[in-house]
Amino acid sequence: MEIKTTMTIANVLISVLVVCSLSYAAELPRFLHAPKADGSLSFLVLGDWGRRGAFNQSQVALQMGIIGEKLDIDFVISTGDNFYDNGLTGIDDPNFEDSFTKIYTAPSLQKQWYNVLGNHDYRGDVEAQLSPVLRELDPKWLCLRSFIVDTEIAELFFVDTTPFVDKYFTHPEEAVYDWSGIFPRNDYLSNLLKDLDSALKESTAKWKIVIGHHTIRSAGYHGETKELVTQLLPILLENNVDLYMNGHDHCLEHISSPDSPLQFVTSGGGSKAWKGEVSRYNPSEMKLYYDGQGFMSVQITESQVDIAFYDIFGNVLHKWATSNQLYPTIHVMQRRRRRRRRRASTRHAPALVIFKINSCQIIN
Repeated sequence: MEIKTTMTIANVLISVLVVCSLSYAAELPRFLHAPKADGSLSFLVLGDWGRRGAFNQSQVALQMGIIGEKLDIDFVISTGDNFYDNGLTGIDDPNFEDSFTKIYTAPSLQKQWYNVLGNHDYRGDVEAQLSPVLRELDPKWLCLRSFIVDTEIAELFFVDTTPFVDKYFTHPEEAVYDWSGIFPRNDYLSNLLKDLDSALKESTAKWKIVIGHHTIRSAGYHGETKELVTQLLPILLENNVDLYMNGHDHCLEHISSPDSPLQFVTSGGGSKAWKGEVSRYNPSEMKLYYDGQGFMSVQITESQVDIAFYDIFGNVLHKWATSNQLYPTIHVMQRRRRRRRRRASTRHAPALVIFKINSCQIIN
């Protein structure tokens, strides 16, 4: 028996493929998000935001709505720390509506939101943010620990980075973390890295983007996350990832790699910012450091990626673009073969469930 369900938000079809078994899932959950009719894609990136509108959160949301309409965005990405200071207390926590539903009200923002967890989210009931109940309260909300969004032109790999950080386990100080579903920790991290590496290697998307909460390269207050530098970064470099997007440092930031095309972008200015918290960094690599609130946009075509950073007045702080005119036919052929293999594997995989979010139809 195969279960198929559908979700349509603003004429966007999204599906997620989940392999369910008694053992650890062999693949990360995968969502299919169709690009525009011309094959292009545009979205906004926001992080570190949920403060019931305070610390300029409402002003950031206002400008996001304006830019979102101008760019005709397809969805929004959150880089984590979705609800301050200690996540949600449960699925009935009013902070969900006070910091999300009632803040991001612009028509252009009523698109799918793809969210990852930050360290502050783990200080509450972490399962609450993952619950489908929140999607019933606000259909644009979607949060998982780690997952993939396949837009054909680009694949976006969302990574749960908080469990990598040793100090949250060894020196949590006053914070109490909800590690439900994480232990045994070493197995969790090992499986996640293995699955991410496998998915990146299999990908034939023109652009590969990885999203996590914690920094890899940063001149901000937190600086580099050493656990990600040693464990995650080598996988990104080996698999020719184009962008790593994060929050955690409450700033807007763009750092280039001296020895690879990989770009590091921080969008952590969704509300409270840390003025003056900046460390020395190689000026040839540091393209932007802004210690105020704001967000960023990403526009993608087959041949080019454009990113831009905005402050709370909608001013453009920084723009950057990269081009690649070569799009070999073999990439298209590989993608088609991959989809045929995936369809074939779903016919034989045990306990396979294909989810689309709202309605459910059972087909024998």
